[in-house]
Amino acid sequence: MANCLELKQQILQGEYDAAFAKLYGAGQEIAAQQRERYVTVIDRFADSFGAERTVRLYSAPGRTEIGGNHTDHNNGVVLAGSVNLDIVAVVSPNEENIIRMKSYGFEKIDDVDLSILTPQPNEAEHSASLIRGVAKGILDAGGKVGGFDCYSTSSVLRGSGLSSSAAFEVCVGAILRGEYNGNDMQLLDQVKIAQIGQFAENVFFGKPCGLMDQTACAVGGVITIDFKDPAHPVVGQTSIDLAKHGFAMCITDTKGSHADLTDDYAAIRREMESVAEQFGKKVLRDVNEDEFYAAIPQLRKAVGDRAVVRAIHFYNDCRRAAQLCDAVRADDFDTFLRLIIEGGHSSFEFNQNAYSIKAPQEQGVPLALAISQKVLNGRGAWRLQGGGFAGTIQAFVPYDLLDSYRTAIDACFGEGSCHVLNIRNYGAVPVTPDM
Repeated sequence: MANCLELKQQILQGEYDAAFAKLYGAGQEIAAQQRERYVTVIDRFADSFGAERTVRLYSAPGRTEIGGNHTDHNNGVVLAGSVNLDIVAVVSPNEENIIRMKSYGFEKIDDVDLSILTPQPNEAEHSASLIRGVAKGILDAGGKVGGFDCYSTSSVLRGSGLSSSAAFEVCVGAILRGEYNGNDMQLLDQVKIAQIGQFAENVFFGKPCGLMDQTACAVGGVITIDFKDPAHPVVGQTSIDLAKHGFAMCITDTKGSHADLTDDYAAIRREMESVAEQFGKKVLRDVNEDEFYAAIPQLRKAVGDRAVVRAIHFYNDCRRAAQLCDAVRADDFDTFLRLIIEGGHSSFEFNQNAYSIKAPQEQGVPLALAISQKVLNGRGAWRLQGGGFAGTIQAFVPYDLLDSYRTAIDACFGEGSCHVLNIRNYGAVPVTPDM
């Protein structure tokens, strides 16, 4: 381990440039940006906790959904990928059994006493609850915990559908694994770290989230997650090199309001499960697809047409998520793009989560998709992602159309609405020169 000054010198001398290329992409401009970013956060750590401290670096990425829109809650199959936006943490252990985390942009230091590992009502929906919950999860998994001081900075866009909270959770898990468990990837593998993050969010933070976000952030790369048994999800990992094919991934924030959309989101799950109930099952994953299609005339009368077509989306998009993963593994990029577009149409037409019927005049997501279709004109791919109704869309854009695409999107939704990203093939990890 190095102290703050020594670590800064190593970074400025280029010793971490190879690691930065793996995490953020190759190129001198990217390396220079990350050198400056890492040195800045080390300086902030030094100002907050002391320059003489020996420190380590950790990184955890945000994530984007690629396939399997609104399928996880019915035990379906999803495809997701980590992105080259991340939380970076500078960490030094302490002997006080207290975790102190200061995040750039937030005045308050989270101060968590590890002698108390039960949910604290005053911490609900605050980051301190996630730290406490992750520590409890590590212990429950047979690991060890201890105090540390940390300064972090994040490029994961808050409220963008890239899962900044999941990135935070798995970053804390990676820190405790690295500092107090010898980075034991058998006892605390990436999926276990993800499950611990979900536990912290469900039990300590108070949000009943699924497991997709944490798994994608923890594992890294492109992953398929089969939720047939939610307690033991089956995770398959692969990687994708968009640059090899001359493409970038763009995430566009359509700036739509998420207010009053809770019931729109909940209705998708409720309606899918209402179909399953007609077969005596809890979730659609347990209903045979052929039996479902044979029963459609009766289902229309029992649960309504929208529930039926949303169920059709579930079956098709689960299958498509697996096909997308196969295409990535085979490096069949044309098939990958075709399936992305098909999934986008299914979400729009069958799952019907492109806009809320309560406010049909507000259609930012369909507008962004229409602009994407016009600019890309048969090249690349585009789809809504995440919860839908408002929020973000995803597009895979050829380099030669990237400037035109970004200009068209930003002209409609405001400067900086289109974020150019790439898939990152590393999850929650210590950042070292030889990684």
